[in-house]
Amino acid sequence: MNSVDASEHYELKATDLAPSLLTIVIDTNPHAWAALEDSLPLSKAIANILVFINAHLACNYANEPKSIMALPIPQTPPATSNGDTDGDVTMNGAPDTTPQTNKYRPFRLVEEQVTRNLKDLIESTTGDELRNNTSTMLAGALTLALSHINRRTLAWAEEHGGANNEDTVAEGTHGGPSAPPGRYSASNEDERLQSRILIVSVSGSSDSAHQYIPVMNSIFACQRLHIPIDVCKLSGDAVFLQQASDATKGVYMALAEPRGLLQYLMMAFLPDQRSRRHLVVPTRVDVDFRAACFCHRRVVDVGFVCSICLSIFCEPPPGNDCMTCGTHLDLGDNAKPALLPRKKKKKKRVNGASGTATPMSTPTPGP
Repeated sequence: MNSVDASEHYELKATDLAPSLLTIVIDTNPHAWAALEDSLPLSKAIANILVFINAHLACNYANEPKSIMALPIPQTPPATSNGDTDGDVTMNGAPDTTPQTNKYRPFRLVEEQVTRNLKDLIESTTGDELRNNTSTMLAGALTLALSHINRRTLAWAEEHGGANNEDTVAEGTHGGPSAPPGRYSASNEDERLQSRILIVSVSGSSDSAHQYIPVMNSIFACQRLHIPIDVCKLSGDAVFLQQASDATKGVYMALAEPRGLLQYLMMAFLPDQRSRRHLVVPTRVDVDFRAACFCHRRVVDVGFVCSICLSIFCEPPPGNDCMTCGTHLDLGDNAKPALLPRKKKKKKRVNGASGTATPMSTPTPGP
């Protein structure tokens, strides 16, 4: 063809951007939601979250959502009518008895899955279990979210001819040897599966203080894998969620008015990592970096720190032995934690004299 019309013909290969995987962790603590019953009931919050998920799916046909309920107590997955215990529906070819022709099929599937899981959770939770345990299993929800993200990331890499292990992905992410030419490259952000976690929380800091170690381990894992943790706080304030959002470069927003949940979700949490490069995302400058002690799981300002394993204690441990590594700590009988004062910097001498006075500038010469 080039020899006929003397023009160059070439093919342009268009490649679609990698989809975005959004994992939503919903705090379903009934004690916390009861306090928000007048301003934002749980049913209305779930409806707003479903609209937000539909908007995420509408941004790209290949986007994937995943919702995880942060249970107030550990639960076992309920068995379905067909005998499965993993919550999957057997594709037996039976027709749908209640078809919804006016709704986009991915929207309908997500709505059915979220409402079914929430209904099973409410029905399987008894009053005695709620009275005995009022904390939220945030660490377990984050672990499930990371496991699902890791599984989908490996599946995406295998489908696009990439590496089969996470070590190669991590090496390419941190500037090491990447995949061979023509294959999936983990160092290219446009080709890598974009994953992020959104936590819709209603519990306070005291509920997650006893999960300090597993929560911080999950935060460090997200930080290493470049997975931002976005936090939408509907009530109260959480110390560890602030640290999670700050460490992973996510978005943290404590809503002053919970009734505007949908507007906050659409404006602040809908853009993915690629879109946020061109936007001014909300940031928080007053991050609370306090830690929880390893002995009583209390958030402390000042405490004792083991010099070997860096464990934190609000009071001297029994026998002055570290409860984590067993190292004997050299503490007094009535030891109290204290802050070491900073060393004062010596002021420089100017023309042989010490002081804070600045030298006079040279006057401007006259004509």
